[in-house]
Parts: sequence; structure tokens; C-alpha cells
Amino acid sequence: MDLFIKSQRIHINVPSWAALEERVADRLARREGFALATINLDHLVKLRTSDTFRAAYARHDLVVADGNPIVWMSELAGKPVELIPGSDAILPLARIAARQGVSLALVGSTEESLSASSDYLTDKVPGLKIAVRVSPPFGFDPQGAAARDVLRQVEESGAGLCFIALGAPKQEMLAALGREITPGVGYASIGAGLDFFAGTQARAPLWARQLAMEWLWRALSSPRRLGPRYLRCMAILPREMANALMQRLSARHT
Repeated sequence: MDLFIKSQRIHINVPSWAALEERVADRLARREGFALATINLDHLVKLRTSDTFRAAYARHDLVVADGNPIVWMSELAGKPVELIPGSDAILPLARIAARQGVSLALVGSTEESLSASSDYLTDKVPGLKIAVRVSPPFGFDPQGAAARDVLRQVEESGAGLCFIALGAPKQEMLAALGREITPGVGYASIGAGLDFFAGTQARAPLWARQLAMEWLWRALSSPRRLGPRYLRCMAILPREMANALMQRLSARHT
């Protein structure tokens, strides 16, 4: 599945859970770094207005579909992909790391959340080692000197896999920088996933996720903060669906 933002092509190159686990396991086994992005409609909105965000995305090795609209678009384009939310990817990737003896770094959120989520992960994943936890200060610049200090802490800890929980676009920008200056570390941007584990944020109930209504549950839970975001996402959906259909029609004529 391809998404086009201005002149940039974003290719969802990890179409399934099986492919994700295989690719990450291979990279970790070879101690080869990567940057994993989980694209959704909110990212598409932000990518349209930020050259810096687009540049960061271009440096990601692995891209998965995080959001039912992206999955629906892929089906319409005739290039189906599975739904892989960043929050749901944390435990499977942590289990791969534990099996391969790769330690973990947690970056983002708050010290309280990182401590609680660290306990949760080590309880759920036997043998998992958390090498370092870093909670950047408010106003953290993911491309500045402080970001380089964070990445040096990750590298010096010996961690081979780092979960970044800063929200878009900060987490993807930090991952892109990490891909450049710490090439042996794998970075996965996972949004609020650690806060869900820590219990400092509530995730939509399973029934809402199964009905593809997580966005509505979140919007109703925090209308002032998230309502405008989802309105912007809804505004671009018709055009994105039309682009997906054009991909399908173009493929039939080639």
C-alpha cells in the first residue's frame, strides 16, 4: 500500500503481524538497527504541513498500518494490510527481544509511567531486561542537543530495542535521529502504549476497538483536545479513499 504526501511516497512495507515479527527478529539477531513507524490518519494530516516530519518518515525502515482507515484504504487499493497498532506491538516485540537476549530502552512519558510500565513488561515477558528508562523534560526538542543526550544514554545502556512514547511527530523525529547516530539500535514509536500499561491513560475498551470505534471513544473522552484532531482526520479521508481507488484502477491497466 502506498500513500502519497506532496511529492513523497510512503510505502507500508510491513503488511502483517507475521512479517513484522520476522523483520524485527532478523534485525535484532543481526544487531542491526531500524526505525518503525505506525502510520495513521493523524500522521497523514501532520505530514501534509511539516517538511521536518516528512523527512523523518523517509528515514524509517519499517512502516505498518495503525488505524482502521488505513486498513480500509489498503483493501480498496487492492493491497491489503493488517491492522498493527503501536500499543499492540509492544508485547510481541518485547518477547522477541527477550528470546534473543536483547535488552530494552524506554523513552518518553513520565518517570512514574515508565517505572510502572517497566514492571508490567518484565512481569508479562519473562527474561526481559530493561536497560534504561528516560523521561525527557517538558518541551523536549527531538532534534536538539537534549535528544542526542537521550540517544547516547540508550546506546551506552547496551539496549538493542527502544520503545519511544512521545507522540507524533516527536517520537518519529527522535527515531529518525537515532537511526542516524545509533545505527545498532531498533526504534519503535508506540504513542501512549506505555501509559496504557502503567494505567496513567485509559485505552478504549475492547468492544470499541473491535467495532473500529476507538477514535470515537477517545474523542468523546476528551472532546476539546481530540475532537479537532479527528475532524481534521475525517476531512482528508474522502480524498485518501479516492487515491486508494485510483491505485487499484491503475494496477488493472498495467
